Amino acid sequence: MIPAEMFKADPAFEAASLHVADWPLCQVRLQNDARFCWLILLPRVEGAVELSDLSAAQRAQLMEEAVQAAKQVAEMAEAEGAPIDKVNTAALGNVTRQLHVHVVGRRRDDPLWPDPVWGRPGAVFCATEVLERRLSIIGTA
Repeated sequence: MIPAEMFKADPAFEAASLHVADWPLCQVRLQNDARFCWLILLPRVEGAVELSDLSAAQRAQLMEEAVQAAKQVAEMAEAEGAPIDKVNTAALGNVTRQLHVHVVGRRRDDPLWPDPVWGRPGAVFCATEVLERRLSIIGTA
């Protein structure tokens, strides 16, 4: 596993999200899109592209971290007075090969419901107070 201080996220993540924490396996990033409470988990495993590139123990740890991320996504939404209806968790990689897991809070009234959020235009950067509130929740993990 790559030490947190040496791990590099793909530039696509650097452009659209903020590095907010380092958990035992993953770098945790907050997607900078006010429309959705959205975390991205990047396992710090050299060359990992597919889940099969992780050991069984690493896959189990990733699942635990995805569950923790889902709880925090729900907390963010609650703090904003817009509880989620569903948490979408997905490991895609059609555009960015570096293994990553999206954990996204969805509401029936969000602008893309029920369609997927990935690769869709229209991101709205978070206002400073929204970022601060979301970051404070992640910081309590």
